[in-house]
Amino acid sequence: MNASIMVIVVLLPMFAGVLIPLIPYKNRVQMEIYIESIVLLNSLLVFVMLFNKPQEACVLLRFTGNLSLSFQLDGLGTVFAAIVAALWPLATLYSFEYMKHEGHEKYFFMFYVITYGVTLGIALSEDIVTMYCFYEVLSLVTLPLIMHTLSREAILASRSYLYYSLGGAAFAFIGMIFILTYGTTADFTPGGVLDISRLGDKKNILLFVYVLCFCGFSVKAAMFPFSSWLPKAGVAPTPVTALLHAVAVVKAGAFTTMRVTYYSFGTEFLRGTWAQNVVMVLVIITIVYGCSRALKETHIKRRLAWSTVSNLSYILFGVVLMTPLGLMGALAHMIFHAVMKICSFFCAGSIMYKTGKHYIHELDGLGRKMPKIFVIFTISGLALMGVPGLCGFVSKWYLAKAAVNSGTVLGFVGVAALLVSALLTAIYMMTISVRAFFPGKDFDYSKLDGIKDPNWMMILPLVLFVIAMFYFGLHSEPVIHALESIAAQIQ
Repeated sequence: MNASIMVIVVLLPMFAGVLIPLIPYKNRVQMEIYIESIVLLNSLLVFVMLFNKPQEACVLLRFTGNLSLSFQLDGLGTVFAAIVAALWPLATLYSFEYMKHEGHEKYFFMFYVITYGVTLGIALSEDIVTMYCFYEVLSLVTLPLIMHTLSREAILASRSYLYYSLGGAAFAFIGMIFILTYGTTADFTPGGVLDISRLGDKKNILLFVYVLCFCGFSVKAAMFPFSSWLPKAGVAPTPVTALLHAVAVVKAGAFTTMRVTYYSFGTEFLRGTWAQNVVMVLVIITIVYGCSRALKETHIKRRLAWSTVSNLSYILFGVVLMTPLGLMGALAHMIFHAVMKICSFFCAGSIMYKTGKHYIHELDGLGRKMPKIFVIFTISGLALMGVPGLCGFVSKWYLAKAAVNSGTVLGFVGVAALLVSALLTAIYMMTISVRAFFPGKDFDYSKLDGIKDPNWMMILPLVLFVIAMFYFGLHSEPVIHALESIAAQIQ
C-alpha cells in the first residue's frame, strides 16, 4: 500500500475538523452526519492501512539535515492506532447526545475531530522528533476541550493541564536532544539507537536524562507526582474526559514512554541500572496512590480519574520492567484499559446527563431507574478489578507474570502493589453499584420519578464495550499472540 495513506489519516481529521464551524448546516442532524462520516471514513482508512501495512516511510515535512516530520507504521504504532480508530467513532456518537445542551457545539467538535488526527500522528511517528511535535500539538488542541464550559473550575483545570504539559514537554525535549546527539539515528529502532562507543564516561548523565525524559512524557500518563491535573480535568464534558482517560492523552503518555524506553534509549542500556529503579519506584507509588485517592473521592468522575491514575501506571509498570513480557503486558493493558475506562466514564456521564447528580451519595436507588447503565457500569467495575472472564484479568495476569519473571525485589513489590490496587478497586467501584441497587428498604423511590436510561446513542457504544470486555476476557489468545510478536522485536 502507498505510504501516503499515513499522511491522509493524520491530516484528514485535522482539515475536516477546521471546516466544522464554517459549514452552513441546515440543522443539527446535518452537522452530526458530517462529523460521524468523517470519523468513520478515517477509521475505515486506518484499518485498511493496518491490514495492508505500508512498507516504506512517508515524509510530510523536512526541516534540516535528518530532521523531519515523517511517518512509519510498525507493530507498536499499529496497537495505538487501532485503539484510537476503534473507539473514536463510538465516542463521537455518544457525544452527539451528551453535547445537546452544552453550547458551542461546533467549536467543541472542531477540536474533538482535530484531536483524532493529532493522536494518530503520535501513533504513526517514525522518529522522536515527529512524535515530540505531535505530542506538543496534542496539548494545544485538547486545551480548549478541557476549558469548554468556560467556568472558573474549567479555566483553572485547563491552566493546570497546560502547566504540567509544558513542564513535561521540557523534560522530554532534553531527552530528545540527547538522543539526537548520542544516537545513531532519530528513527525508532527496536532495541534502541544509542551509540555506546560514544558515551565514554557520560553513562550516568544519559541515565539521568532518561529519567527526565520518562518523567516528561509520563506527565500525560499522570504518573506521581505529576498526577493532580487529571482529576481536575474532570470538569470538562464527559466525552472529553473519556477520551483524556481512555484513548488520547493518557494513552499517548504511556505510548511515548514505550517508545523512548524500548526504541530510543534501549533496554540493554537501561536494564539493571539505578535509572530503572527510580522510574519503577515512581510507578509503584502511583499504582497505590491513585487507587487510594479514588477510594477517598466522593465525586464520581474524579473517583474514576484517580482510578485512571492508578491503572495507567499498570501500563508504565510493564514498560519499566524492560522485558519483552513486560512490554506485552503493558500493551495488553493499554488496549483493555481503554475499553474498560471509556465504558465506565460514559456510564458516569450518562448518569450525570440524565439526573444532574455528580456525587456518590446522590446515586442511591438509581439502579432501579437506570438498570442498563448501572449493570454496564458494574461490569466495567468488575473488569477493572480483574475478575476472570473479563479483559482486565488477562492484562493484569501477564503484568504480574512479567514482574515475577523479572526476579527483582521491585518486581515483587510491584506485584504486591497490583494486589492492593485490585482490592481497593473492588471497594471504590462496587460501592457505587451497591448504593445504586440496594439503597435500603426504607428508600423513597418517588423522588426519582422521571429518571430513566438514556437513548440509543449513549447505550449502543456501552453495549459494544461490554461485548468487547467479555470477548477479550474469554478469547484473548489472538491479541496476546500478536502482542508477543511485537514485544519480541525489542530483544
